[in-house]
Amino acid sequence: MARSTTTLWSGPGLLDQAVFEYTAGDDRPWDARLLRWDVLGSLGHIEGLRAARLLSGAEYGRLRRGLRQALAAVDSGRLTGTRRDEDIHTAVEEWLTRRLPGIGERLHTGRSRNDQIACDLRLFLKDALWSLQQGALALTEALLDFASRHRRVLWPGYTHQRRAMPSSVGLWAGAYAEGLLDTVEALGALWIQVDRSPLGSAAGYGVPLPLDRALVARVLGFGGLDRNVATVQGGRGKLEAAVLFWCSQLGHELQRLSQDVILLSAEEFGYLVLPAKLATGSSIMPHKRNPDLFELTRARAAALEGDLVTILQIKGKLAGGYHRDFQLLKEPLMRGLDRTAAMLGMMAHAVPRLEVDRARCADALEGGALATDEVMRRVERGQPFRLAYRDVAAALNRGERFTPPSAARLIARRSSTGGLGDLGLSLARARLRRARSWAARERRRFDAAMGRLAGPTRRRAR
Repeated sequence: MARSTTTLWSGPGLLDQAVFEYTAGDDRPWDARLLRWDVLGSLGHIEGLRAARLLSGAEYGRLRRGLRQALAAVDSGRLTGTRRDEDIHTAVEEWLTRRLPGIGERLHTGRSRNDQIACDLRLFLKDALWSLQQGALALTEALLDFASRHRRVLWPGYTHQRRAMPSSVGLWAGAYAEGLLDTVEALGALWIQVDRSPLGSAAGYGVPLPLDRALVARVLGFGGLDRNVATVQGGRGKLEAAVLFWCSQLGHELQRLSQDVILLSAEEFGYLVLPAKLATGSSIMPHKRNPDLFELTRARAAALEGDLVTILQIKGKLAGGYHRDFQLLKEPLMRGLDRTAAMLGMMAHAVPRLEVDRARCADALEGGALATDEVMRRVERGQPFRLAYRDVAAALNRGERFTPPSAARLIARRSSTGGLGDLGLSLARARLRRARSWAARERRRFDAAMGRLAGPTRRRAR
């Protein structure tokens, strides 16, 4: 005979245990990450219940004290979801009800688990995105420092994986820094979506109660709210996909950077040197220095795209309204966030430790990589470009080689904006400072709201 269990939503009836495990089991480890945010979201929710006079002053006071005690229990590890709980919402409500019988049962008034989980996720995402932005900016700063140290070290630039024209280590590293900054600055548009409160939308159709949704949004530190109550469930998956798309854009920069390091540190190139501390060895070949951390970054960026595709597939073919399919969005979302954080952290650790073989870089500039410079030298003397191009091509076919001018002269001839002689690293650093300033403002606003809800003794240090 099948065992049975009870859930908050099943009323007096019993649910088959196998069904319970199938519908709840896989979600628990991911759900657990939202526990703290669920309690904080509930602290914001009861502010709305009090304002709507759905709680008396005494009931509100007892619920707030109880929830703050629950928050302390979460932070100390005394309140966790167990296999008896369907989800974290069940765990919190039952914990509260056991301590406040007759009061804890009022917590869910005017709220559905649908807008509750949407609120938890947005609070969680604001915290996570801020951390990822800090990781991206740390790597950006490391790349700018690397570019500054090696700004006058020339090496070949490549097209089609063939030597093209002179480039520099500074230009290379600075380009990746600016690419990261482009993605970091795009966070502002994504933040607007995450920074809207869903509470009061309930299961997607609102509730017949006088809830002040805007007040609850302000209390929770949101910049606004999803006004149309049906948009909250309609946006499930869309928001998660937007977050992982932003992460994937960061991942693409890291993937290409990793591929460059793998290639340019190989013996056939040797422009970059991988220190022993950043390399791994072979179980059979004692000479090997393998770029495993860069290969795994390349692979993690690819796996991150898989997380994004999973979300797109889950949400893309559903009708309007809530569907239980949304439960499976949490795993790829959180896994993707973890992968992004790991990649950013490791690359910020590795980039400052890379070394440059200046002699190998200089040697690689002889020959074809200087052909375009020779064309332009002839153009400056008055020869039409097309004739100069053909003459230089003919000279190369005859086996002639062009002697490289000094590095200083090569750089001086490239003084136009963004070229080797004008990398604009100070302008990139100014962008970095503005991004950090924006993030600091948003973090202060978020932390202030969470601190007011948590109470003076529960302000968690980052």
